[in-house]
Amino acid sequence: MSDEQDKPVEDKPDAEAERTRGGERLAEARRDQQISVLEIAKELHLDEPKVRALERNEFEVLGAPVFAKGHLKKYASLVGVDADDVLTDYYQLTRQDSIPPIVIGRKRAQQEVSPGPWIAVIVVIIVAVASYWWFAVYSSQASTPAPAPQQVLEPQQEIAGDTVDEGTSELLAAEPEPEPVASEAPRQVAEQLEDGQVSLSLVFTGDCWAEVADARGRRLFYEMGRSGTSVDLTGVAPFAVLFGDVDNVRVQVNGIDYPVSSSSPGSRTTRLTITNP
Repeated sequence: MSDEQDKPVEDKPDAEAERTRGGERLAEARRDQQISVLEIAKELHLDEPKVRALERNEFEVLGAPVFAKGHLKKYASLVGVDADDVLTDYYQLTRQDSIPPIVIGRKRAQQEVSPGPWIAVIVVIIVAVASYWWFAVYSSQASTPAPAPQQVLEPQQEIAGDTVDEGTSELLAAEPEPEPVASEAPRQVAEQLEDGQVSLSLVFTGDCWAEVADARGRRLFYEMGRSGTSVDLTGVAPFAVLFGDVDNVRVQVNGIDYPVSSSSPGSRTTRLTITNP
């Protein structure tokens, strides 16, 4: 291709325009060294129109500024021109400062924390603690009967608004408390039992938790015995028995009183094995 197109089309009248800058400086050095535009284009891996645009300082044809500056530096090294001078011209032509502007990051607005996830976490923790208490604490308390609270006698009320006199108080104090209803004593049940079976009777003089199982492992009784009631059980001896308050229960085996007492000092709860007398 001819270099006739390399010549300037028109002369710039003022003194500032006579000084070649940027790509014009490179084009002048190329012509002085008699290097064709095609050779420069091959070295820069560009087509000829873009090389000519670079020489005319039409840098926007090359795309982003980084590409234009890169091609200017390589072009300067090919024709032996100081690359710093060419880049200085580039910054002046494009009205850019040699020092890149400092980009101040925009302060990110503080993100408001939603309370929803925290509320969900607190609810889960409360449910877990309640579940643990139910299975570990409440269940153990239910399986181990607590001794029945002692009954508190309320003070005797006044009769018809008048205070009970001394003689009436003595009569009331001397009146015996009613005994709980029990089966006939001694119990005549031996004739009605099958071979190997034993009759066990529990008479509750106060509230008492009771558990009774016979030698076959059958659970015969497992609940709170209420004051003033009695229970007749039949099974194969020996019986495994647990009383929550041994002072509130009387035991009879085949109609005969069977002595029971606490298994440890200071405790009313007892475990014992009752055999056939």
